[in-house]
Amino acid sequence: MSERASESRVEQRTTTISPTIGLVSPQSSQSGPRWAIIGIFFILLFGALYLAASFVLPVVIALLFALVLSPVVRFLRRRLKVWEPISAFLLVIGALATLISGFYMLSDPITQIVSNAPRYVEAVDAEMRSVQDRIDRLRSAQQQAETSVEEDAPAADDQPQEVVVKNPDLLDSATTALPEIAASIAFSLIFLFFLLASGDLFYQKLIKSMPTLSDKKRALHIAHDIERELSRYLFTITMINIGLGVAVGSALWWVGMPTPMIFGALATLLNFIPYIGSLLGIALVGVIALAEFGSLAAALAPVLLYLACTTVEGQFVTPLIVGRRLEMNAAAIFLAVAFWGWIWGVVGMFLAVPVMVAIKVFASYIEPLGPLGDFLSVESKPLPADDEES
Repeated sequence: MSERASESRVEQRTTTISPTIGLVSPQSSQSGPRWAIIGIFFILLFGALYLAASFVLPVVIALLFALVLSPVVRFLRRRLKVWEPISAFLLVIGALATLISGFYMLSDPITQIVSNAPRYVEAVDAEMRSVQDRIDRLRSAQQQAETSVEEDAPAADDQPQEVVVKNPDLLDSATTALPEIAASIAFSLIFLFFLLASGDLFYQKLIKSMPTLSDKKRALHIAHDIERELSRYLFTITMINIGLGVAVGSALWWVGMPTPMIFGALATLLNFIPYIGSLLGIALVGVIALAEFGSLAAALAPVLLYLACTTVEGQFVTPLIVGRRLEMNAAAIFLAVAFWGWIWGVVGMFLAVPVMVAIKVFASYIEPLGPLGDFLSVESKPLPADDEES
């Protein structure tokens, strides 16, 4: 009897424990395939974005500018009673005129810099060979101190090497790619016109597509918040970058750098790429300064001035003007710039931060995406009281 009672108790224990430990619930068994499907979806999505970049990029740029300029169109309609197609046409023509005027203003200095590219490469190569010669002399002195073996004088290393640029001319490459760039710009401007001319049609279709009233309100709030945050962010960053370009151009003009207007314009554009843009600008200024001034010590002045301007902008001006609400996690920004640069090249680097702003706003309204929005933010959400006490 005792053996049977013990066996029955063991069976009861196994039956009570098995639902929690031994058995797998249907929800947990389905979570694996669900996450696998989500992973496959994102792999296919990013692969499609990479392969269709020539078509997707103009569409994304037009959508981005439509979100930024839609408040202007709405303001002109409500306050000045301007019809949406007319305001959209004026904005698109203004954007096209800005592009054309900027191209003509900067074409001659850019052509001068590109034509002098072999001289810049030769100057950098000469400086690298000078550094290499110093390293070789230090290494030979160390060998002489260690051993008294006779040194064989190198025959080829001591002779200066001639730099020959065998690649095709940069101007020819730019001329070849110019029709494709012009077609992409024209497509973006035409699509932007249709988006702005439609007015609130997008919001009307969005509201009709939602099933319940709460979903309609949430979708409308998400669309309006993305539009407002992107407009505010891009307008603020553009003004800051223009000020940075003026400061960089003035500083480089003060130290005698050629074509300082070009460096100011490049500083304005490159600063839209966080971290990497400043490094590219500093490297470009250093190479050209080395070729123009002829020595590494003289080339340090423009580099340090460029570095000082970007440091003041990044550490003081932008945090003060942008504010904490629009600031992003630095690690997330760097990953986004690297990822979208890998997918879409240089244009993807420019679009990385605006895409992050839109994702952050969208994640703030969707509860399952809350950890993603918290990761993109500069400040984490406060922990619950139980977690803090523990």
